[in-house]
Amino acid sequence: MDAFSLLLGGFAEALTPMNLLWCLIGVVLGTAVGVLPGLGSAMAVAMLVPVTFKLDPTGAFIMFAGVYFGGQFGGATTAILLNTPGQSSSLVTAFEGYQMARRGRAAQALATAVIGSFLSSIAAVALVSFFAPSLVDLAVNFGPAEYFALAVFAFLATSAVVSGDALRGLASLGIGLALAVVGIDEQSGATRLAFGSPQLLDGISIVVITVGLLAIGEVLHVASTAGKRPATGTIESGRPWMSRDDLRRSWRPWIRGTAVGLPFGAIPAGGSEIPTFLSYGAEKRLAARRGSSEFGSGAIEGVAGPEAANNATVATSLVPLLGLGLPTSATAAIMLGAFQQYGIQPGPLLFTEEADLVWALLASLFVGSVMLLVLNLPFAPIWAKLLKIPNNYLYAGIVVFATLGVYAAKSSLTDVILMYCIGFLGLLLRRFDFPIAPVLIGAILGPLAESELRRAMAISQGEIGILFDSPIALGLYGIILAALVIKVVGTLRARTTRQREDRKAGV
Repeated sequence: MDAFSLLLGGFAEALTPMNLLWCLIGVVLGTAVGVLPGLGSAMAVAMLVPVTFKLDPTGAFIMFAGVYFGGQFGGATTAILLNTPGQSSSLVTAFEGYQMARRGRAAQALATAVIGSFLSSIAAVALVSFFAPSLVDLAVNFGPAEYFALAVFAFLATSAVVSGDALRGLASLGIGLALAVVGIDEQSGATRLAFGSPQLLDGISIVVITVGLLAIGEVLHVASTAGKRPATGTIESGRPWMSRDDLRRSWRPWIRGTAVGLPFGAIPAGGSEIPTFLSYGAEKRLAARRGSSEFGSGAIEGVAGPEAANNATVATSLVPLLGLGLPTSATAAIMLGAFQQYGIQPGPLLFTEEADLVWALLASLFVGSVMLLVLNLPFAPIWAKLLKIPNNYLYAGIVVFATLGVYAAKSSLTDVILMYCIGFLGLLLRRFDFPIAPVLIGAILGPLAESELRRAMAISQGEIGILFDSPIALGLYGIILAALVIKVVGTLRARTTRQREDRKAGV
């Protein structure tokens, strides 16, 4: 009841006209930058920090939080329409969302993404408001061994379990890990896979990898097969709203995605990429059990689950930021710097020393989620009409859009060249039926796995047993083992059934 009364006080502060205005500005700006590859909410917050010093801290952080939430909402728009995620956290949405758009179901994909984002955001903010101390304890319990186990779990879940072909999935994972280690090793100072090029010493940005593989790779693949398949003309935008069947198929993935995403925001484990991949894998396995074959060709569950998981991490990522002073994303890191600029030190005492600011901020997240739903849901059919643009103009626009987005991130021509090289790699992967998802998860989580493994080995002085001392780590390894056993048993059963049918057909 104490938390409830404090939250009501936060609503009284957040619903003042000026704070409502800052929240609206934040969510609109966040949505705008969310659809632009290479920009994202971190850059928007960074640009706003210098111009908000004259605002009171509450208004400034309400606007920052609006940008943070809006960026997660907006990132799905171009992922679905153009196969170009505005944020790396939306890249999983592109797998099924873009295929839905190609089938004339862009409006339904956008609607399920928006509604799922709204519901998961509300659930996450409510959890933070009433259970923040427990979530802080969860964050404190994660050490190097747990982080490494989590990364391994994501690697194998994506490559060996989610992918149809385990061998190709592991090969794709290896490519992603190779991309992740390019540049100077931060701990030893050694140069890795730079091939003598000074431009590669800083490594390859995840924005470059994501846009190159998904956007440029798709454009090159379409161009390379243009003469081998009948012309499709324009992609129809389809009916404007979700049907009863769409809602029936989406509500369970929304709940499951939210449940998967909630704990991940509270631990520094690479942001929202891991839960989106895990949610996608869970929905794909459940669909396979039901005998559904839509995954890979536009399954609405593959949009609903990952988008809910994505947005569930945003609110819970404020727990380590506010309760421990520990940022779990680039945007949270910039917000931490903004707190310090105002002379506020996030930590366990923040909820008592700056209670008015904290509870107004949490209340504004509820308000911002409602604003984003009202702003985005009615525009889903309008955004979908972009797909009526003829394919040649549409794909040319994707190339221009992707090039400008990558160049704007660092004003680097090298990044643009790398994007096209990785796009050609994406073409080869598609040509030879190698999955794209393991490449992305390897590139995103490779540095995390490497750094945490080194930390664990340094703490234990080389004793590998430290990786198995934690109950959390053992639980994750147990899930991995069980999933692999189920995968192998299922494959053997399918092979036995096929051989039995072949023998009967021969008889």
